[in-house]
Amino acid sequence: MERRNFLKKASATGFGLVAVSSTIISCDSDKKESKNIIPVKENTIKPLVIATWKTDLAVETAAAVLENGGTALDAVEQGCRIEEANEKGQSVGKGGLPDRDGNVTLDACIMDSKGNYGAVLGVKNIKHVISVARKVMEETPHVMLVGEGAKKFAISKGFEPENLLTEASKKAWEKWKVKSEYKPIINIENHDTIGMLAIDKNGNISGACTTSGLAYKMAGRVGDSPIIGGGLFVDNEIGGASATGLGEEVLKTVGSFLIVELMRQGKSPQEACEEAIGRIVNKPGKNFKNFQVGYIAVNKQGETGAYSIHEWFSYNIYKNKENKNIKSDYFNKV
Repeated sequence: MERRNFLKKASATGFGLVAVSSTIISCDSDKKESKNIIPVKENTIKPLVIATWKTDLAVETAAAVLENGGTALDAVEQGCRIEEANEKGQSVGKGGLPDRDGNVTLDACIMDSKGNYGAVLGVKNIKHVISVARKVMEETPHVMLVGEGAKKFAISKGFEPENLLTEASKKAWEKWKVKSEYKPIINIENHDTIGMLAIDKNGNISGACTTSGLAYKMAGRVGDSPIIGGGLFVDNEIGGASATGLGEEVLKTVGSFLIVELMRQGKSPQEACEEAIGRIVNKPGKNFKNFQVGYIAVNKQGETGAYSIHEWFSYNIYKNKENKNIKSDYFNKV
C-alpha cells in the first residue's frame, strides 16, 4: 500500500497531474504490481498565437509555422520579423520613428520554453533584431548585448547593415523638431511594439517582443520591450505575458512577470492582466490618463487574456485555425 499512499500524497500536495496507465495492476496481497509505469499526459492544446495590436500577417506567419509542425520559438521569431520588415508600421524595425537625434534604434528580446532568454538594446542599422536576440540566447554566454556591441555581434553572424530611417519617418521627425514636444500620444504608433506569444503542438510556450521604442526619445533610452519580466516573460509550466505602451510604467511594476505569477497563483489570464493594469493605475498620484499600457497573456491551457488602461488597444489571436483581431477591454471607461 506504500505506492498508493504516495500517489495520494503527491496529488494532495500538488506534485502535478500524473495519469497512470490502466495496465498497472492493483496492489493486492496475492498480485504483483507492474513495474512498467507509463506517465500519460494528454495534450489537448491546439496551436495558438496571440500578439499585440492589429498584426494579422505577423500572426498568420507564426501560425503557419506551428501548423507545419514548427516550434513556438520559431513561430514567434518568424512572426515578429514580419513587423520588423513592415516599413509602414512606424514602431517596429525598418521605418521606426527615430530618437530626437534622428537615429532609429531597435530593442528586442525572445524567451523559449526552457526559460532561456536573449535580448539586444539600442541597435542601429540592423533590421531583424529579434533574430539577433535569438542568436544572443543560443550562441553566446550572455543574455543581453547593447548598442555597438550588439551591432558588431549581429554583423559577425551575417546580418547586413542598412539604413532604417525611411523617408516617411524622416519627414515625421523633421516636422516634430519644429516644436520638439515630447508627448507620447495614446494608441498612436509612436510608442507601440509587437509582443507575441505562441503555444505549439507539443504544448510548449515561447514569446518575443520587438520595437523601435518611443518616438523622439532621448538617445540611449530603453523601455520595457527587451527587458525580461517587463515587456515579456514566459514560464512554460504556467504561461506567458507581453506588454505594449509606455515602457517606463511597465518596468515599474515588472508587468509581464507579475501576470505570470498571478496565473501561477490561480488567476485566469484575463484576471491577471486586469490586476497588472490595476497595479499601475491605483498608485497614489499616478496620472494614468496621459499614457497607455496594454497586456496580453496566455496560460498553459490555451486560455488568453488582454487588458489596457484606455480604449482601442487590440490584439490578434490565432486559435482553432482562425486569425482574428479583437478589441481589448480597458480600465478607463469614464
